[in-house]
Amino acid sequence: MIRAHYLRYQKPDLGYREAAVLIVVLWICAGLVALVLVFGQIIVLQYRSADSTVAGIQAEQAAESAMRYVCYVLENLEEPGTMPDVDNDEYKAEAVPVGDATYWLLGRHPDAQPDTMPVFSLVDECSKLNLNTATVEMLANLPRMTPECAAAIVDWRDADSQVSENGAEAETYTLRKPAYRCKNGPFETVLELKMVYGAKDEILFGEDTNLNGILDPNENDGEASPPSDNQDGELDPGIVEYLTVYSRSSQPVETADGGSVVDVNTKDQEDLRSLLRETLGETRANDILSQLGAGAEFRSILEFYIRSKMTPDECDTLADSLTVSGADSGSQSGAGSDMETEIVPINVNTACEEVLSCIPGIGSSCASALVAYRLGHTKNLHSVAWVAQVLDEDAAIQAGPYLTTHTYQFSADVAAVGQYGRGCRRIYYVLDISDGQAKAVYRRDRTDLGWALGKDIRSQLSEWRASTR
Repeated sequence: MIRAHYLRYQKPDLGYREAAVLIVVLWICAGLVALVLVFGQIIVLQYRSADSTVAGIQAEQAAESAMRYVCYVLENLEEPGTMPDVDNDEYKAEAVPVGDATYWLLGRHPDAQPDTMPVFSLVDECSKLNLNTATVEMLANLPRMTPECAAAIVDWRDADSQVSENGAEAETYTLRKPAYRCKNGPFETVLELKMVYGAKDEILFGEDTNLNGILDPNENDGEASPPSDNQDGELDPGIVEYLTVYSRSSQPVETADGGSVVDVNTKDQEDLRSLLRETLGETRANDILSQLGAGAEFRSILEFYIRSKMTPDECDTLADSLTVSGADSGSQSGAGSDMETEIVPINVNTACEEVLSCIPGIGSSCASALVAYRLGHTKNLHSVAWVAQVLDEDAAIQAGPYLTTHTYQFSADVAAVGQYGRGCRRIYYVLDISDGQAKAVYRRDRTDLGWALGKDIRSQLSEWRASTR
């Protein structure tokens, strides 16, 4: 009886023990499953990280490949010193594959207003104002520019310590926190403007904070997100859009076929006479020289064209064989300085209306007329002669020293992605081909500025990435 009573109370204990063991085993299994899931997630994250790293490396290499490709294009132009035409398929700029990567060249359209769709092309640095030579009056005509900022720019770059009207010199910068010195030397990059007194971000970058030339969603939402914008559906870029430090006033020393370039200001007109006779015939050469008179000096090829009474076709034929030196063709009075600075001409064929408005003799009233004329005469822009068809004689002569139709400096703003549209990189290059060899004179990583290709390309890449999973 005692044994039966003992067994009756022991059987439930054995059941409880087995249940406890089962629960422990289940907890262990759950823990192991959790560990497997955690380690699996870690492996997936590591894989994705490695995949993104590979895509980033691919994008960087694609950007470098784009730079080498652009160098090749520029070194093999049919007409050296001209802007290659992406619309005529002279080079590729949009969605160019490099292995598993793809790159785009972010550009600008000089004759169209910025839109939400990016433009793909190289950018002519000679289509911009040179920050180291533009006068305070020219700078003051830029959109968003203030008189104080324009004067401070000239004071920053000039060699003296004399404060110009509305300007800023050493005493202004020593009071800043932290204090620093006024450079009193030329700008080395456009972004050096951030150190200039009065050059606020809204002046420098406007609404285009990522410098891609299009209106992104965050640039058209008022105060909802940076930057501050007026939500008018139009992009208002800052002055950085219109400035460069890389354009130069280099003139060719020989023609494309190896002939000598003739200086129209030489006192001995024999070389000029010979060139005119060989090109236009003796009778026409004598007519042109009689129009010029003896001892005439010219500040530009445009002035020479106007004074000589040549036809536009004659000027187009001769322009590349002529140069201007002497007189005051290569200098201008620098505001705030007793020095003279070199004039760096602007490519009138590629400069936008805002830049053309800054040129003496043109202004805002004539800049739009120049843009409209070149839109309707794209086949007749070989020399500066066409400018005289738009401007009156006095205005054309005044503007002449500031104008050219050649360029030897280009910028390539390369945006690239790696495999599966990942690993976005953006690298900005400036290339110089003035000596016949294309070389990078500036390189800056712009990846930190964020996505630059617009929402449509982002959506296309997302859809493609989803389809490959």
